[in-house]
Amino acid sequence: MPLYRDEAVVLRTHKLGEADRIVTMLSRYHGQIRAVAKGVRRTASKFGARLEPFMVVDVQLFEGKNLDTVSQVETIGAYGREIIGDYATFTAANAMVEAAEKLTSEESSPQQYILLIGALRSLSLAEHDPSLTLDSYLLRALSLAGWAPNFDTCVRCGEPGPHSAVAMQLGGTICETCRQGGAAVLGADTARLLGALLSGDWAVAEDYGQNTRSAASGIVAAYSQWHIERGLKSLEHVERG
Repeated sequence: MPLYRDEAVVLRTHKLGEADRIVTMLSRYHGQIRAVAKGVRRTASKFGARLEPFMVVDVQLFEGKNLDTVSQVETIGAYGREIIGDYATFTAANAMVEAAEKLTSEESSPQQYILLIGALRSLSLAEHDPSLTLDSYLLRALSLAGWAPNFDTCVRCGEPGPHSAVAMQLGGTICETCRQGGAAVLGADTARLLGALLSGDWAVAEDYGQNTRSAASGIVAAYSQWHIERGLKSLEHVERG
């Protein structure tokens, strides 16, 4: 039974039997891992609290046929307490880990791992508005997965923007000449905010007011639901400002 070790962030857990849990994690080098954590629901468990959603851990596992088994866990980033203490932060984090689970697989995806733990750390420290952090994370995670949106030029003809509409199925903004039915209306400020969120330019992103932020969040949600198979159920519960 091969033994291996990796860094991982806990995405979700399921109860198993009377005392165990199945833990789904995104690791740095082994992609998604589903493992049994035995006895973690007992009060005497040594590492039960370390295997809660949003925790970043150094984990050692035994490789199994269907599920691996956790043998050791050490905490790297304890973000759970701060995240669950605020509803807006908690709902944003839930949407992030759901997106991460759907955008990754058992293949190694270190960039997705690094992006997720950076976003969760930012949430736990309340560095930015949770809604902005979520929208920035979703745009960048989708980009890493191969669905990079384009908010700078027309996705059909390449004419420089900003443009007044966005076509979800085409992956970005579209000019008036190329615009067809079904494109969503997009204000110039909203396009600029989306570009800032995609690039991580927080100085620009935080200059915009709530109306522009809400419009950008609607575009990000629609773009995510279009490209992520079966959509993101957690987005329904995200608290927007």
